Amino acid sequence: MKHVIPYLVLASLTLGQQLFGAIGCTLSNPAEDLKFLYPEMTSFKEELNEFPRLKDGSSLFKGLKARLGSDLDSIYETYETPYTVYIVFKGSAKIGIVHGVNVPGKGGVIQVFLSMDPATAQIKSFFFQRLESPAARQLRTKEFRAQFTGLTLGDFYKHDYYAAVEPAAKADRVAAIKPPALEATGLPDYQASLRGVRKNLILLDCFVFGGRFEPFFERALQAAGKAKVGKD
Repeated sequence: MKHVIPYLVLASLTLGQQLFGAIGCTLSNPAEDLKFLYPEMTSFKEELNEFPRLKDGSSLFKGLKARLGSDLDSIYETYETPYTVYIVFKGSAKIGIVHGVNVPGKGGVIQVFLSMDPATAQIKSFFFQRLESPAARQLRTKEFRAQFTGLTLGDFYKHDYYAAVEPAAKADRVAAIKPPALEATGLPDYQASLRGVRKNLILLDCFVFGGRFEPFFERALQAAGKAKVGKD
């Protein structure tokens, strides 16, 4: 499957998604796409996650906005939106997790996919399945996307912490990400892409990793609260 990543084509929306208005994000050709990402793969399975079906799903969904740090989109980020997690195996061993999300961009919806290490919850690769943007060529480059390899949701929460207590800290791995050379028209989609990565990681922490990075979020909240009090 040469050149599938990062130039995967857009999967067509299913009739069910169109009828109910809950638009999910799935791989166009899972068998081929996952084999490209994990050549040693022998099998995979799909797990559908929906907040209405989760225990405490309502509170988890409300928490998404706080952890994302922005309002939720009324089309792509509803309570009923389905999320498909692909779990990759080599024999009986789990070797990978792949998940995609939709985020609104300047030129239309952006589909951000992450492949993850199931043991460490680190990003192995980041790619776009759909990206209609004046900055598409720059954002798709290996050099830009490679900067996300090894990051976890904890790094994004630490970024919030450092923003409150020590701006420009050298330990802030998210702040160290260098955007590609972009014109002003491309900046919104760069920001949307970063938001997509963060949103993807938050959902995976909820669906797969059991809230592993919640202590980092709580610490960031405390730091932000103290910083606010200090300014008052």
